[in-house]
Amino acid sequence: MAGLTRTPPVAPGEVVAQRLSGRRFDLRGYLFEGALLMTLVISLGVLVTLLFDVTSRGAGVLIERGPDFLTSITSSRADRSGVVQGIIGSAWLMVFVIVIAFPIGIAAAIYLEEYARDTPLARFLNTVIRNLAGVPSIVYGLLGLAAFVVLLPQWTGGGLGGRTVVAGGLTLAILVLPIVIITAAEALRAVPTTIREAAFGVGATRWEVVRSHVLPYAAPGILTGTILSLARALGETAPLVLAAAVLGNFSQLGADPN
Repeated sequence: MAGLTRTPPVAPGEVVAQRLSGRRFDLRGYLFEGALLMTLVISLGVLVTLLFDVTSRGAGVLIERGPDFLTSITSSRADRSGVVQGIIGSAWLMVFVIVIAFPIGIAAAIYLEEYARDTPLARFLNTVIRNLAGVPSIVYGLLGLAAFVVLLPQWTGGGLGGRTVVAGGLTLAILVLPIVIITAAEALRAVPTTIREAAFGVGATRWEVVRSHVLPYAAPGILTGTILSLARALGETAPLVLAAAVLGNFSQLGADPN
């Protein structure tokens, strides 16, 4: 027994450090790392190619026409058509989304996470909201067409039969509302419970806890979710084609038939 030697125990931290430092050859690890690197290079290559193609094709028009391309209205002639209606129409749509969807969505998330009890009704509402976030945008376009164009044209712009920027903005606000609720709720859920318990321990009310402790901690996550929702609203075209047709009906700017 005296001739036996005991191997000193290795701390778990040293094992992890050896793994991370790559002292041991791991073929699968190197292959996985190479695949990730190749995927990154291919993705960046595709992005750079698209940017170069768009820039090279559009630079000639911008150089030839100058600011006139950005300030001209829509025309049937390509050499006279501009994008000012699209820019202003998109800006108005984003105003509707910000004013309507963001306050309602964040308030709903605060209620569901901080005030609502874990009841079957609350679980049902959470399920419905998550399902609504996955509904295709064309369905929201049909909803906007039926609600804001057919049923309520007098509220969304009677002179144009309801196909206005108001109808488009309301449709996009409904489209992104479930996404805003889900992202805001996830950000609120990520706040550590100890923060709430500490605030309650010093006598704060529930609203004081939410306002002074939970919301500041969750603000970055909520902001990220709202930006992603705004980006989706900017990229949606199907609801606008059905409910708004903004480029053709933005009455303040009109269109040049020539």
